[in-house]
Amino acid sequence: MWASPSRPEKRRTVQSPTTTDLTGVAETTLWTLHHRAAEAARKDTVLPDPQAVRLVAQVNFPFRQRLGRAKPWVAQTLALRALAFDRVVRAFLSEHPEGTVIALGEGLETTFWRVDNGQVQWVSVDLADPLELRTLVLPRGRRQRHIPCDISRDPDSRWMELVDPSRGVLVTAQGLFMYLEAARVHKLIAACAETFPGGSMVFDTVSHRFSARCRTGGKGPGGYRLPPMPWGMGPDGHRTLQAIHPAITEIRDIPLPAGRGLTGHVVSRAASLPLLRSNRPLITNLHFRAAPR
Repeated sequence: MWASPSRPEKRRTVQSPTTTDLTGVAETTLWTLHHRAAEAARKDTVLPDPQAVRLVAQVNFPFRQRLGRAKPWVAQTLALRALAFDRVVRAFLSEHPEGTVIALGEGLETTFWRVDNGQVQWVSVDLADPLELRTLVLPRGRRQRHIPCDISRDPDSRWMELVDPSRGVLVTAQGLFMYLEAARVHKLIAACAETFPGGSMVFDTVSHRFSARCRTGGKGPGGYRLPPMPWGMGPDGHRTLQAIHPAITEIRDIPLPAGRGLTGHVVSRAASLPLLRSNRPLITNLHFRAAPR
């Protein structure tokens, strides 16, 4: 599968506590983990995620002191986001069982262990510090590869050259693009459309209003002060995305799955609620035109 072969790596799980002190955008992977684990620990969870529960116990980090108490509504919303991404990945693997999933800015997401079909090739592309932490606390097998890379820098796309797209490629960006400038996001999408013909991409965005709030130092969900989010997108963003590259052939919104209680009901129906329709996070799935034969 790989354009450049690498040695198989033995699976390993580190049991002793691992200390970390990520800051800035990298710290948000711990914030997300904090909430995902809190949701997974519930008996009525919308997203069983034993790896997340284990990680919170294993990583030596002051979660409560730095990130605050995990708010149940935030925890469920982030879990439903992860579940929506899981469904896109599973749909991709149903058509490309031996395909490659490239997870940009993956942090400590545990998607692989929820969707693994025993054949998928998985590539984690991230900053060096969170990727080093991922290497220490999560098992890694022969079908998983880590590539340290700062995709916020232009042009830092070496990771694209290391992937063989012949069996299908899905690029995921969960909780990432909002931290990049719009021009960088557009260049990255265009590069993927150019490099992975016949492939696809799924990413999430925040609204223009939420982006502006974070840029001025406003607190995010649950009171945590998120880093600035330069890029936001509204429901009318499809036209902008379509103009990024002629190989983009299909753009569709991915709704959040129905969840538990009032929160789960509201977030899954946000697109139909007047007060939320234009001020809600979006999950977008792009498909790229296949190369001519």
